Amino acid sequence: MSGIPFGIKDIFCIKGHEATAGSRILKGFKAPYSATVIERLQSEGAIILGRTNMDEFACGSSTEHSCYGVTRNPHDLERVPGGSSGGSAAAVVDNMCLGALGTDTGGSIRQPASLSGCYGMKPTYGRVSRYGVIAMASSWDTIGPFARSVEDIAIIMQILAGHDSHDSTTPNKPVPDYLSALKGGVKGLKIGVPKEYFGEGVTSEVKTAVMGAIDGLKKKGAIVKEVSLPSTKYAVAIYYISMPAELSANLARYDGVRFGLGLDKAVKDLDEYYELVRGNGFGDEIKRRVIIGTYLLSAGYYDAYYKKAQQVRTLIIEDFNRVFKEVDVLCAPVAPTPAFKLGENLANPLAMYMADALTIPVSVAGLPAMSAPCGMSSGGLPIGLQIIGRQFDEDVVMRVGGSL
Repeated sequence: MSGIPFGIKDIFCIKGHEATAGSRILKGFKAPYSATVIERLQSEGAIILGRTNMDEFACGSSTEHSCYGVTRNPHDLERVPGGSSGGSAAAVVDNMCLGALGTDTGGSIRQPASLSGCYGMKPTYGRVSRYGVIAMASSWDTIGPFARSVEDIAIIMQILAGHDSHDSTTPNKPVPDYLSALKGGVKGLKIGVPKEYFGEGVTSEVKTAVMGAIDGLKKKGAIVKEVSLPSTKYAVAIYYISMPAELSANLARYDGVRFGLGLDKAVKDLDEYYELVRGNGFGDEIKRRVIIGTYLLSAGYYDAYYKKAQQVRTLIIEDFNRVFKEVDVLCAPVAPTPAFKLGENLANPLAMYMADALTIPVSVAGLPAMSAPCGMSSGGLPIGLQIIGRQFDEDVVMRVGGSL
């Protein structure tokens, strides 16, 4: 990685540098230490060019919820690049850097990679250390790279992956040689096509491009079969219960007392201080999710909502476990549509949330998945293929991506 220019999503701590997670509430906060992934990249000679824009605290699917303003799609400046890691995807696609780091909680690497037109890898939960990464939802957050080729993804992942004593969720499992895995091809590999990922809301152009890529893999010797993941329909509901609850707990630390935005005027009590700091520091989307999460965790509602969501989360995991007894990987769309216009979904949070409907189930199960470009819409917008593997099978996912 010596001399390779890199972009870093504004959610990673770099010692002595400001890190704001796209939020006013962290204005002026300088990290006292560097994230493990930053140290690993720098130890290999990577050059950190700067920070890339993101939805505030990684909450969003369009990179429109940032205190720095919107990020635009390099293919059409009137459209979104996806989110929340839209700045990283756009920087790679626009040749500002050769690689970039992002985070993926419910689709925030794969979806912007698809909408912007590059490769984006979400590893297995725990494969890459979260130490030094500003938390959104701790049981969901994963860290991964954006790049313009599968080979570059493999090189970056080789550096990022592996156990970290600072993060107890990283198992001490061997990391395979990802570059060597790309030479394996797909002959004899069993690819499952989940029928639930091609249903209502997925445009005909997306279906055509994705099935064209799958047919190309079949011609190279892959065995393709249709499979079913019936619990997929519950994934968005589970995510928007579990994620706001964890977000609410994580964001409780931002009170304007110890770091970030504060007040220099007198207030009558601590409640007023919190109200003013958080009222001015958090954006509308963050406030919406914190309110929902706090409600879900309140007395009388925890068992009815959060606990129930965790139980249904297990059903989705069991769906994937069953299917992966039949196939080696799954191939499906990343997003139901190509990039939408700036402002198109801002007034409709539910429509915005549905932009991640096809990426969230993978996050529910903590599986690895990659977005790989597989075609263009009639309007010249990129379409991505989602390649999903078993836990810690990033090498197999890359092998399929490298065979497109």
